Amino acid sequence: MGLVLSASGWSAAPPNYDESKVGNLPLPDPLRGEEGTPIRDALGWRERRRPELLELFAREVYGRTPAGRPPAMHAQVTSIDRAALGGTATRKEITVWFTAGSEGPRMHLLVYQPNGSGAPWPVFLGLNYFGNHCVHQDPGITRSTAWMRTSPEQHVVNNRATEASRGGHASRWNIEKVIARGYATATVYYGDLCPDRDDGMEEAVGALFTSGSVNRRPPDGWGSIGIWAWGLSRALDWIESDPQLDAKRVAVHGHSRLGKTALWAAAQDERFALVISNNSGAGGAALAKRIYGETIAISNSRHSTPWYALNYRKYNDREDALPVDQHELLALIAPRPLYVASAIEDRGADPKGEFLSLWHAQPVYRLYGERGLGAAELPPVDRPLRGDLLGYHVRSGQHDITPADWEQFLEFADRHLRKGR
Repeated sequence: MGLVLSASGWSAAPPNYDESKVGNLPLPDPLRGEEGTPIRDALGWRERRRPELLELFAREVYGRTPAGRPPAMHAQVTSIDRAALGGTATRKEITVWFTAGSEGPRMHLLVYQPNGSGAPWPVFLGLNYFGNHCVHQDPGITRSTAWMRTSPEQHVVNNRATEASRGGHASRWNIEKVIARGYATATVYYGDLCPDRDDGMEEAVGALFTSGSVNRRPPDGWGSIGIWAWGLSRALDWIESDPQLDAKRVAVHGHSRLGKTALWAAAQDERFALVISNNSGAGGAALAKRIYGETIAISNSRHSTPWYALNYRKYNDREDALPVDQHELLALIAPRPLYVASAIEDRGADPKGEFLSLWHAQPVYRLYGERGLGAAELPPVDRPLRGDLLGYHVRSGQHDITPADWEQFLEFADRHLRKGR
């Protein structure tokens, strides 16, 4: 494993997919403080251990997040349709500026909320990959004109979305089903916050905070994941201002790199009431010290390298030296409900490592009454596990979000976000 020299420069060695060769490294104990002091109750976790772990993840993995909402942040509802989706929903588009003027960094928030009685509505909030118009074919959604990754499959040509890209990821959002179940859905294009390329941190929110460049920033300065997570909190700020939406019942969710983002956002911002990680893999839900699938070295070389803090590169091929692991990131969500989803063919994201990470987060959740998932091994495919506050499934298929995933997410949310439960 680690970094090897190739014709095109330095790149990571191929991933390990052999269970007989997984790492046999001890996992850090989430209930033992840095000085070795055991944590025995929820108060000790909250006041002592939790701040220690947040500091370690900020310093060594994701980088430090600037505090709070910018004082000059302001927003405007730019369009509203009260008869969207055949009259079942109200669609809103909101522009949120992070500075006092209208020329600085901004994000575009799309909201669908059910029509009829039931407000304020609980909300599913997540970032999307190809502009707000990718989440549904609704022609009323403003098509993004921002830079995005060129993708023939998503009809993105020369880094710009074409009209044919509308609804390209609709299956991943399942908006009609979410609305029918009594939830609002809200989304922001992640590239509004930080374009997903090596020089992306020099634009948008990264430029606002003078974050530096991919290789020239403080060792513990935030990376793209930190910026995207910050944007989720700013979207929640706006939700708090809308009386039709219930900011105390917001489920933050994400897939793949945006699943990593959702976990880091919720670890830092305890206003998020429920958290869903879908196929988030390395740097997300999967254990790093298993050294299976995508490793730290692969994460720091194969993908856009600004994702993490520069300090994270110290652990390329040195997982033994990493002072934390991802089960402790999941533990930082406690006592809020947390659902982790894997796909059995998504070997790079290491389904077993995602499950074991959740399993090893249970001691912290038990401080808050979690009785356990009821299994210590990866469950059968398409057989979900549910504890009191935790949920997990590994479904058949590949790296994606499917209606089968959404059925489990909605069932889990029904248990925890419904009024009067």
